[in-house]
Amino acid sequence: MIVTNVCIIGAGPGGATAALQLNKEEIGCVVIDKAVFPRDKVCGDGLSGKVLTCLKKIDPSVAERLRQAGFKLNSWGVSFIAPNRRVLEVGYRPDFDAADLRHKEVPIGYVCKRLDFDHFLVQELKRCAHVTLYEGVAVTEYTSGADGYLVSDGRGFVVKTSLLIIANGAHSSFTKQVAGIRMEPEHYVAGLRAYYKNVEGLHPQNFIELHFLKSLLPGYFWIFPLPNGQANVGVGMLSETVGRKKVNLKKELLRIVAEDPVFKERFKNAQLQGGIEGYGLPLGSKKRVLTGERYMLVGDAAFLIDPFTGEGIGNAMGSGRLAALQAVKAIRAGNFSAAGLAAYDEDIERVLGPELRLSTRIQKLVNYPRLFNLLINISARNKKVQELLSCMFYEVDLRKKLTKPSFYMGLLFNK
Repeated sequence: MIVTNVCIIGAGPGGATAALQLNKEEIGCVVIDKAVFPRDKVCGDGLSGKVLTCLKKIDPSVAERLRQAGFKLNSWGVSFIAPNRRVLEVGYRPDFDAADLRHKEVPIGYVCKRLDFDHFLVQELKRCAHVTLYEGVAVTEYTSGADGYLVSDGRGFVVKTSLLIIANGAHSSFTKQVAGIRMEPEHYVAGLRAYYKNVEGLHPQNFIELHFLKSLLPGYFWIFPLPNGQANVGVGMLSETVGRKKVNLKKELLRIVAEDPVFKERFKNAQLQGGIEGYGLPLGSKKRVLTGERYMLVGDAAFLIDPFTGEGIGNAMGSGRLAALQAVKAIRAGNFSAAGLAAYDEDIERVLGPELRLSTRIQKLVNYPRLFNLLINISARNKKVQELLSCMFYEVDLRKKLTKPSFYMGLLFNK
């Protein structure tokens, strides 16, 4: 039997970040993942400015190794394209200036395949003196006791831990069976991802593209540029809408690239590479309790994906770091109770709550194309709105911004 203070289930971005933060605090932890890395993960593959910001807080050397890695493409922001095709470009940080990219150091985002990024994080875990990683172990049993949890694969692998950090994704059995959080179609997106080569018309600064096409509302069609002339191309739509309208997302994706008047030109020389894969996005459009006796949920297991932008990796890493910081407090206080760990819920609300609520409002607005077109038209001319949206990708405390009268004056007077 392995004994540890903290056991992290899942070595993806949320779990790996929690482990990196615990290592910084010199707290021993065990990380368990059912996969053996490198492994593919169906995703949009976009890393917003939150990713680099989070890694810098934990260990600037890890952030620098990511900056130097050759498996990624530098990306400077997001293009939101309204149903009327009006484009709003938002940089990955509030002071983004496309004309000044060469003259100042700007923390940027990246686009890279999860196969590579998650493997990078796992390699970083293997550098850590206080992290023990077990790959290829599928935890199937969680047994709660007076002095901790026993987790097991049902075949002899057993870990005894004082505290669990659950970071094993959207289909976490723990999230469903213990935390009691289940998939709700109105708070869940069905997505498809494909890789294409030679897509034309990509942004010169590698902005990721979110196209809010009428046929997909309240979802969108995306194009994320990748290294080596590839692009991550996909569609996402609320599961409730997919079921109600009986939408075949695969047919819809193929129809868009073949028949849409804009995209059929951009994809005329493009080749599909591999298959079209599906996945689910558990949205943070509903506030949930993410803690209980001796456990905390992070990332997709905590349903923290941004309802409007689809931001998942940055939110997973941010929540992983917050969970680790709360774990340190719990260990030092010897308090692993649900009441004690509820401070993590408060941290999530403080850091992510304002932007998740804002995104939920915008997501609902997307249901009304004329209003959404108007929002994009206004935003494209209004620096304050662009700054607000940029903050969502850069880990800025939106609460402080939204309580400043000067911010609303800027909105009113179009500054």
